[in-house]
Amino acid sequence: MTIAVDFDGTIVEHRYPEIGREIPFAVETLKKLQEEHHLLILWSVREGRLLDEAIEWCKARGLEFYATNKDFPEEDESKNKHYSRKLKADMFIDDRNVGGLPDWGTIYKIIREKKTLQQVLMEDMQDDYEQPKRKKWWQF
Repeated sequence: MTIAVDFDGTIVEHRYPEIGREIPFAVETLKKLQEEHHLLILWSVREGRLLDEAIEWCKARGLEFYATNKDFPEEDESKNKHYSRKLKADMFIDDRNVGGLPDWGTIYKIIREKKTLQQVLMEDMQDDYEQPKRKKWWQF
């Protein structure tokens, strides 16, 4: 699966143009997804030096992306008159989603189990709610 991942507010806390602190389990989860053969694209509003800083921040933590702000590493927008910055990804992970950014454990579960956010949340609610076993009238 090809997954586009935002940087500010998704991998790190939103402190743009600075780099915020890592959101718990973000890098660890993304590295696990790479181990499972998912292609990760860094998808960010950052450009130039600010983008380079984000890429280096990730590399320093052992996270390298398949591509950055493009569908594949060799894509050259200057040679393609039909170039669009809109990515062709199977999934986008971004803090600006409707409903916000789920925690990284939930994100991993959605991808790993190929479920929707709603399915995962409903399962979690069912797990949290255990129906008490009814006692028979003669058991106290």
